[in-house]
Amino acid sequence: MHRYPAPEALAGLVRWFWVPVWSLPPGQRSVQRVLQHPVSLLVVTAGYARFYGVSTGLSETVLEGDGWAVGVLCTPATGALVAGGSMAGFTDRHVDVTEVLGPAGAGLTERVRAAMRDAPLDVRSHAGALAAFEEVLRPLLPLDAEGELVNRLVALVEERPDLVRTAQLAAETGLSERALQRLVSRRLGLTPKWLIQRRRLHEAAARLRADTGSTLAETAALLGYADQAHFVRDFSRVTGTTPGRFAGEHRAARRAAEERSR
Repeated sequence: MHRYPAPEALAGLVRWFWVPVWSLPPGQRSVQRVLQHPVSLLVVTAGYARFYGVSTGLSETVLEGDGWAVGVLCTPATGALVAGGSMAGFTDRHVDVTEVLGPAGAGLTERVRAAMRDAPLDVRSHAGALAAFEEVLRPLLPLDAEGELVNRLVALVEERPDLVRTAQLAAETGLSERALQRLVSRRLGLTPKWLIQRRRLHEAAARLRADTGSTLAETAALLGYADQAHFVRDFSRVTGTTPGRFAGEHRAARRAAEERSR
């Protein structure tokens, strides 16, 4: 997995680029499940080129054989600019890049595949693929005022764990709750309440993976939940597994990795 920061000129549009390259024996599959950030994605592979709206649950990708992907983790502002309008219709779905970018999407796909075809592990191949994305995204600049606002809003949610209610977010941004709801729906296809929940669950997953020794009740309290049961319900509904089982799976994976390294 290779990850590249956004160039300064695209900082308002791109969080980072990533380039996974894989090779699996015949008959083997690797299922990648990710609790996504509240942003859209652009992804080109040898087999497809897609624009993804925000996934409200776990996103799942199955890897088989030999392959590569080049992806863009967009900023919150970018999705509506790529889509040419509201993101409400893209929640939990993806479309071919040509549906949102037109001929530029077809050109992007062709350039990325040409760059990656012969040497997908070579950083020079990655540079060529990233340059193709930059060329397509740069015309979206300068960022519109609403885009700058939604970028600041999501950063606020991610950086301020003390903000646990929509009313608090509205007060911090100077918007009415109704205006805040409309902004988040239009630019992300979500609700402010969902943003808060996703930030909590990202932090919960990080704590459970790290095996800090905290009990589930302590973790729930640290994340601002009223009680452990509420935390367990939220985590299980989104991830499909309980916090206890999630932590246990990561402990087992760590032990297996330690055994292999001996």
